[in-house]
Order: sequence, then C-alpha cells, then structure tokens
Amino acid sequence: MQILVTGAAGFIGSHVCERLIADGHDVIGLDAFIPYYPREIKELNLTNLHDEPRFSFVETDLRDGDLLPLVSDCDAVLHLAAMAGPASWEQFDHYVSCNITGTQRLLEALQTSGEVERRRFVQISTSSVYGTIARGNEDEKLQPASPYGITKLAAEQLAFAYHRAFGIPVLALRYFSIYGPRQRPDMAYNIFIRSLLRNKPITIFGDGEQSRGNTYIDDCVTGTVLALTRGKPGEAYNLGGGTPITLNEAIEIIEEATSVRADRRYSGARTGDQRHTLADISKARADLGYEPTTGPIEGLRAQVEWQKTFS
Repeated sequence: MQILVTGAAGFIGSHVCERLIADGHDVIGLDAFIPYYPREIKELNLTNLHDEPRFSFVETDLRDGDLLPLVSDCDAVLHLAAMAGPASWEQFDHYVSCNITGTQRLLEALQTSGEVERRRFVQISTSSVYGTIARGNEDEKLQPASPYGITKLAAEQLAFAYHRAFGIPVLALRYFSIYGPRQRPDMAYNIFIRSLLRNKPITIFGDGEQSRGNTYIDDCVTGTVLALTRGKPGEAYNLGGGTPITLNEAIEIIEEATSVRADRRYSGARTGDQRHTLADISKARADLGYEPTTGPIEGLRAQVEWQKTFS
C-alpha cells in the first residue's frame, strides 16, 4: 500500500513510518514543524528514514497546504498530526485550527479525490475524550475536561461524519499515554528522566497518585498498523498498555534506572489533567488482534537508555 502519514516527524509518527516501511509499504510523510517543541528534535526523529527509497517527505501545513495531490494516489491515511498538551487553555484558537480545521481539510481532500471507498482513513484520537477518568470501554460517556480533549473529540466525530456522508472507511484509535524512545520533551516521563540525569529537582502536579495504563511506543505502533487492515470502518478502538502505575511508582522506576534519587517538589494539580486512565482493550484485542507486550519497568528503562544519549 501507499500510505500518507501526517505528523510523520513526531514521536509516534516517525516510529509508525519506520514500521510501515519495514512491512513493505510506500510512505509519504507529512509534517508542518509547528514550533510546539524544537524543530531539530523532530528532524532527528526522521534520521532513520532519510535513505529509505520507499519514504518521501513533504513539509506542509494541513490548514493551508495543497492536500489533494498527496491523497490522490494513497490507499490509506494515518492522521496523527495534532496539537497536544496542556497549552490548549491558553492557545484555544491554535488548537482548534490545527486539530479540527486541519482534519476537515484532509478529509475534504480525500472526499474529492475519488474512489473514496478504497482509501482507509485512521483518525488518531486520545483517551482525553473520556475526561479525567478513562477506565472503561469505547462505550463510556465522552466528556473531555480540556480544550485539547474537546478538539480531539470534535476531530474524531468529524471523521465519522465524513464516513457516514461520503462512505470514506474511517476508524479512530484512542491512544492512552504513549511513552518510550523519542517521547516529546514536554511529556512527564521525558521531563523526569531528563531532570534526574542532570541532577535537577522535578515538579509533580498533584499528589503523584494519579495513575496511567501507559502504552509503550512499540505496542502503540503495532496496534496502529494492525488497524490499517483489520479495523472496522465506523468504529473507535482503545489502544493502551495493560499495567496501571501511579506517577509516584513511575518515578521510583526511573530512579532505579538512572541510579539517581529524585528531589521531588509537589505542586497543585493542573486544570483538566486526567486522574486515572486504563484502557479496556477488549475490542482491539478481538478485532485487531492487539496485545501489548511491554510493561512499565521494561519500557521506562528503554526510555532512560535512549535519553542518556542526550543528557
């Protein structure tokens, strides 16, 4: 297949591109390098793809770029590009334009390209659509607690609207707390590991007893690739890890892996942060054959080893 991957220079997108190429697919990677974090980090993410003959890269913005030529020859689109993180409270318009308008323009290009029934569209969503507690299956009430979650839910529903109206085979994957090598520098584990390696204090928002069913990057990529061929159009799937741990427990694993005792500074919880998440993956297991294999100890140790090369 020829597959368009948006957000290709990001943490997850770059790993997905590598897996697709290893599986024999041709990949068009798209990224706008919006300065949410330094461009040079994203460019490093693409290092393993530079010499791949099956990979081509396009730098363009979904909000104003010419998308029709990019989707016309594609068999599938993996739409990972989005603005994430807590800045959505302060940058609401930016999150709306990137997460909703960009998605609409991509879907519209796909809709006008012809032969839409053969072009599978995988909308990458998030556990944040469930709100501060995300522990059930895909039928749980959707009540996002932040503008970020709201824009991602809107994008997901927009994609399903195009499925119903125009027959585009759309499915959504709701990611649960992805971590591992190349994790974004603004994410908690990356910050904690970086701080410990540099013998700096860490700030914990809340009491540290918030829990996550974190998903290791390799498991996330496996589930995403499985969804390309096995996912059912019109359906949403949770993709998560199987072992919940608290933030305090994660810090203890990082301490052991770095051989550094953390100087912990506790602060107030951030508005809209999730309290507890654990994906019910029964549906993904049944339909996709998805099964996470990497637990938090092994996964965090792998991320520490990767970050040691940049400390």
